Amino acid sequence: MDTADSASTGTERSRGRKGKRAVRRTQTASMADVARLAGVSSQTVSRVSNGYAGVNEETREQVLAAMKELGYRPNSAARALKRGEFRTIGVITFNLSTTGNMRTLEAIATSAAQEGYAVTLLPVAVPTQDEVRGAFSRLGELAVDAVIAIMEVHLLDAATISLPPHVQVVVADSDAGDRYAVVDTDQAGGARAAVRHLLDLGHSTVWHLAGPEESFAAQRRTDAWHAALTEAGRVPPPLVRGDWSAESGYRAGLRLADERDCTAVFAANDQMALGLLRALHERGRKIPDDVSVIGFDDIPEAGSFLPPLTTVHQDFAEVGRLCVEGVLRRMRHGGPEHGTTLVPTKLVVRGSTAPPAGDA
Repeated sequence: MDTADSASTGTERSRGRKGKRAVRRTQTASMADVARLAGVSSQTVSRVSNGYAGVNEETREQVLAAMKELGYRPNSAARALKRGEFRTIGVITFNLSTTGNMRTLEAIATSAAQEGYAVTLLPVAVPTQDEVRGAFSRLGELAVDAVIAIMEVHLLDAATISLPPHVQVVVADSDAGDRYAVVDTDQAGGARAAVRHLLDLGHSTVWHLAGPEESFAAQRRTDAWHAALTEAGRVPPPLVRGDWSAESGYRAGLRLADERDCTAVFAANDQMALGLLRALHERGRKIPDDVSVIGFDDIPEAGSFLPPLTTVHQDFAEVGRLCVEGVLRRMRHGGPEHGTTLVPTKLVVRGSTAPPAGDA
């Protein structure tokens, strides 16, 4: 059959590379079309398409060029059905503005990409159980192999969350270890290190600017602060509550500036510590001469605060990596349905903490 006859049947052909006959670019190019244009077998096209090894570089480039010329896109749905997996991890979270959530999400996306997986994000607009149930349902419809939830335990009602049986779940930043596999920072250990640092400097007690009541991380840090002071024989001062924002830290700082016996403050995160520093400065309380301040998170800007902020470093990259590692391990080999993996914290001492006046 000549070229004219081929055209009349609806399949246009032209002379390809190295004399091979090939299909001109159409929107319905098939794997067989790519194989003909590249002069290779369909099996070789499949191996290149799926990123498998065992194809020499010249052949790989030849196949990729043919794909580009024809506008061929592999059928990911068909490949997923054949493999029994979609190579996609769903992530459910809310409050994308917080440092911890954003950095954990970034680490999850990076680690997933390194493993050849895509990430589908479903942000929860309002942190309620109904919204979370809806997000889990939508992820089930979007064909994911696993789910990572970055949220508090009170939003994870296991009785009402429904996913296909093959979908694995790992939770970050929660105390849901009795129901799910959890990866989290050692919140308590970091808070204890902060309090001990200030007591070791000679401060008689440590005030605490806490995060919101509904936050698991905030509660763990508050409990550890209280326990560390009690174990050291010190009386915990009244708790001051914030909402993670610098503005709430500023408001708390205006209050604490009037507490003349306040010489040391442990803020539950760096953003609140930033607002606290500003308020104390405006009220004439020098840092660290009059008041020592320590934060939690070690955000990238912490070393540029005035003075540079002593803080507890959280390894968000490791949390994200372990979340991905956990769901992939459970997908491939099985594993425990619940339990908690803690990532250690590290105290980073900078210029915002010092012995109380008269003790230096």
